[in-house]
Amino acid sequence: MQLTYLDHAATTPVRPEVLEAMLPFLSVAWGNPSSSHRFGRAARAGLEQGKRDVAAALGAEPNQVIFTSGGTEADNLALIGAALAARSHGRRMHVVTTAIEHKAVLAAAHAVVTLGGEETILGVDRQGVIRFDELDEALERQPALVSVMWVNNEVGVVQPMPEIGARCEAAGVPLHSDAVQAFGKLPIDIAASGCRLLSISGHKIGAPKGIGALIVRDRRIVDAIIHGGGQQYGIRPGTENVAGAVAMGRAAQLARQELDGERARLATLREDLRARLAAAVCDLVVHGEGPHAPHILSISVPGAEAEALLMHLDLAGIACSGGSACATGAVEPSHVLTAMGVERSLALGTLRFSLGHDTTAADIECLVGAFPGVVARVRQLSSTLGRA
Repeated sequence: MQLTYLDHAATTPVRPEVLEAMLPFLSVAWGNPSSSHRFGRAARAGLEQGKRDVAAALGAEPNQVIFTSGGTEADNLALIGAALAARSHGRRMHVVTTAIEHKAVLAAAHAVVTLGGEETILGVDRQGVIRFDELDEALERQPALVSVMWVNNEVGVVQPMPEIGARCEAAGVPLHSDAVQAFGKLPIDIAASGCRLLSISGHKIGAPKGIGALIVRDRRIVDAIIHGGGQQYGIRPGTENVAGAVAMGRAAQLARQELDGERARLATLREDLRARLAAAVCDLVVHGEGPHAPHILSISVPGAEAEALLMHLDLAGIACSGGSACATGAVEPSHVLTAMGVERSLALGTLRFSLGHDTTAADIECLVGAFPGVVARVRQLSSTLGRA
């Protein structure tokens, strides 16, 4: 059976070039980068190279790269760290974000509330784009931070970051963006975007899991949320994951070199997939039809639940994700789709296909060939069970 992986927004395989770059730092150059002897200096050299490579891919400076364990930690450091920094300067711990953020951002905003601060959750339109009137109203209250996701991980909608950044800069409010899904898929110039903080993750671009970064353009706006030694300017103390940093740097370097070609290639594959699925299932619904990333396609199949579709696709050798999550034993619709105004029954039948570096036209062909039959079987089963 041919196996088709279309879940790159969840994670990606480690690229051979990345593995080759990181292996010496797991075998030969294994020293502590804070040590002054030759073992430490070798590790420090790898760490600094990783910083330079990540910074170059984002239009940042190497000393602005703060390595973390992944995107979730970077998001928490940004929101909670900004709230703590505001408190230490005698300002309110108030963070503003949107209703369609990754759970890492929303949970961090909720944590600010438990620390005695407040959160404002902005709405979006039916395409998932931020409502500027709500943003402007929130900015009038001079929050500690505004956090807006660059590319949504479920539906792929792209936010107008330069305009958001301009409004935040005019109001004198720092802007953070979770750019995990944008990194390596869209051109990012952090200075031009107006972002003062930016979260990224390595395992979305061919590096291993367990490495991410927060780009910090102004260290005054974020305080540490874990405490220890003085590594990474005290913002994120602890002995650094050198092999992970090297791997992320190499993956960022490759993504930067290949960006234009990969962006166009993935966009072509996504559009071909969208058109052919829509032709195969006449009542198919596509979410986020406005500005979108080249690698994510979110669709709903009326009369078919996502869990059943996923099971039958997996049996056919096709891996993708659903648009709903299981909480306390009950399937609930995605908070992203709910915020976009998608009705519950439709949201429960949502699938996400996400493409990556190793996705080919043959993968699209495999999915398109299997999909109509899977939908027919699931609909028939739903009808038999009285759930259509």
